[in-house]
Formats: sequence, C-alpha cells, structure tokens
Amino acid sequence: MKLKKIAVLLAIAGLSSSAFATNGMNMEGYGPIATGMGGASMAYDNGTAGLINNPATLGFMKSGTARFDIAIGGLHPDVTAKMAGMPNANSDGTAYYMPAAGYVRKDGKLTYGVGMMAQGGMGTEYGKNSFLSFSPTLGGPTGQENRSELGIGRIIFPLAYDVTDTFKFGGSIDYLWGGLDLQMVMDGAGLGAMLTPGGSPIGTASTTMTLPPIAWAQFDFSKGDNKFTQELTTNGWALNLGFTWKAAPNLTIGGVYHAKTHLSDMKGKGRLNNNVMPIPGTLKVVDFQWPETFGLGLAYQATDKLMIAADYKRINWSDVMKNFRMNFVADGGMGTMDATLYQDWKNQDVFMIGGSYKYSDALVLRAGVNLASNPIPDKYINYLFPATIKNHYTLGFGYAVSKAGSVDFSYVYAPEVSVTNPNMGIKTTHGQSNNWQFMYSHRF
Repeated sequence: MKLKKIAVLLAIAGLSSSAFATNGMNMEGYGPIATGMGGASMAYDNGTAGLINNPATLGFMKSGTARFDIAIGGLHPDVTAKMAGMPNANSDGTAYYMPAAGYVRKDGKLTYGVGMMAQGGMGTEYGKNSFLSFSPTLGGPTGQENRSELGIGRIIFPLAYDVTDTFKFGGSIDYLWGGLDLQMVMDGAGLGAMLTPGGSPIGTASTTMTLPPIAWAQFDFSKGDNKFTQELTTNGWALNLGFTWKAAPNLTIGGVYHAKTHLSDMKGKGRLNNNVMPIPGTLKVVDFQWPETFGLGLAYQATDKLMIAADYKRINWSDVMKNFRMNFVADGGMGTMDATLYQDWKNQDVFMIGGSYKYSDALVLRAGVNLASNPIPDKYINYLFPATIKNHYTLGFGYAVSKAGSVDFSYVYAPEVSVTNPNMGIKTTHGQSNNWQFMYSHRF
C-alpha cells in the first residue's frame, strides 16, 4: 500500500490538504462527534467542528469559557478502474490525512474564535504501467502517469450571538486555499476527436498551436508525491450562516446556508507532454468553485442519556460542476489550447441520522448513517475523479480523560459503488472501509 503524504494544515505555512470524495467532493462529516453520528451536526454542540458545520452551535458554550480542539482524520479509499480484456488498474492513492484545529470562546451572549478545516477534495494514482496509460494509436504503453489530487482547506472566523434564550444566530467569513495536481494521459485519436466539433462524447478542445501528428498527449501539472502542495493553486473566500432554535425543552432545530465560494482560477506551471516533444507552459483551471449548500436538522433529547439527531443537506453541484475547463498557454508564444471535460453533475441530497448514548459520566457512545445520491452521470464519470460514494455507516465514542480534557473518535465504513462510463467503456469501483477521525479537546 502506498502512503499518501501527510498534509500539515498550517495556515502560516500556506500548506493545503487533501480529502477524498465522500458526499461528492465533501467529507461525510466534520469532526469525530458529528461523524460518529452519521454527519448530523446542525442542532447540538459538536465542538469547534461547528465552525464548518453550523457556526450557531458554538453558542451552546457557557459564558466565560473557552475550548481548544485539535484533530486529525484518515480517509482510505479503494479505487479500481476496469476495462474488458485489460488487467485492472488499482489506484495507489489509499491514504489521505487531514489535520484540523479550532479555538472558540464565549463572553456573555457573544461567541467568537478561529479554526482550520479541510473542506474536501478527491484524488487517484494509477502509475505509469496501467492500461489507462496505454495508447491504441501507439500500440503500446506511453510510460506516463495518470494521477489527480485536489484539496481545499478553510481558515474560518466565526461569530455567534444569543438573540434570545432559545434562539442563536451565527456566521463566518472563511478564507479558502487549495490546489490540484493533474497528470492525465489521452490517446492521440481521443484528443483528435475532442479537437473535432461534435467528435467526442466526453468533451471538446480547440487550439492555436501547430501540432504534429501525435500518438498520445499528457497534461502534466504535478508537484509529485513527496511535496506538501499541489502545482495548480487557488485561494478566495466564502460566507456561511446558521441558526439554532430550542423549540421545546428537549427539541432543538438548526439550519445552515453555505454560500458558493469565490475562488480564483487554479493556475500553475507544467507541460503538455506527447510522443514528439514536450511543450512547457501554464495551465489554468477556469472558475472552479465549491457549491452553495442548504441544510436543516434537529436534535431530540429522548432521555437523560439518549440524544437523536437528524439532518438533511442539499448540495448544489449542478451550478459549479457543469464542465471542467482548462486553458493551456505554451511558453514562447507557441499558442494555446482550451479543453473542456463534460461533468453535468446533479444536485445531491444527503440524509444524516445518528444517536449518542451517555454510557457513564466519562463515556459517550455514538452511531449513525449517512445516505446520499450519486451526483455524477454515468456517461461522464472519470476514473481520475470518482466522487461516487453514496452511503456511510458510522460508529464513535467520546471519553473524558479529566475535568478539562476529552478525546473523541469516529469510524466510517462506505460500501463499494461501481459505475461504468459507456463512452469510455471503463468501469470504476470506489469503496472506503477504514475512514476515521480523532480529536483531543481542552476546556478552560
């Protein structure tokens, strides 16, 4: 098993992190408390993960207290690409690690703080020897790698206010940064079809470059596995809003609105490789954004020991994942190439339900499910970006190690999903069997 880099999420160093796609490109849950309960998080105190889940929940703290959380999560995808008559191509991108940290304090009715979270992403690594690197035009292997790695992180600045004893309102301004490594091999005939209007069912391309007949081409924009950043980088900002309302002594309702991001175009240096001569230049991914999200949830305190939480989330992928657009500018004035891969993602419905049981004064047990639709149409599924996972089953616990300190842990199992792209004849399977998150919390 090949170990992916541990992305140290330190804002002052400007390093980005990678997360593997679960609810589309989002994580199935943020923070081990919520993730242990299927990701449900909108209407109860789930620690500083509320920074990204619902900033209004930060107001559940007692006035005059503060909390610091530090966490790390591991996602372990198992992705395979298959084609009739070819050996399976197994992705070596099998371990992705995501740190997070947050601090919040409440004084009177106002809660404030700062935190860093991995938003999400996706990635695969098929190496240089799989059938995905084979060129039918060449009649043999290209020796080039197929690889992707997308990661987006957030630095979050929240404020929450107790409007009344039963109603809290919160919001945050988020600074986002991230990047993409992309190594994508295309057969010469496939690229030629994209350059012909209406010639390819997977995308289009146009160029002002004078290209010789080529057997294959590769977009090669990658920092490689031994780096902590990606080649194509972006940054920007976003706005989040949320509320909680204690509708009854044992029932709380919460809701969130995550606005569409304002990210700059991803840009970096690399080359357009081919079997004649590499062409160095600059690649830009045009208008890549994270979608707006609406959510509504509730938390019901059934007994002194048992709490049940349920959330619904609508992720509007269709607005931001219509097409994946790239612009390549060759060095030395050699020309440009524009390429578009069709995406046509659908909006995604996610249902999260979970429960927590206070087994003792120190120990809390958790379990939940996360049920989602697959946003990607079969005809546009790409083996480099298989964001197809649907359902997750989760377990977790919390344990108080002292009056001030506690630890929380979650485990997630996501059954394998198989999708065949009829345009490529490639079947992609994607499962996640050992996802986990761990957090230490200190209250003072």
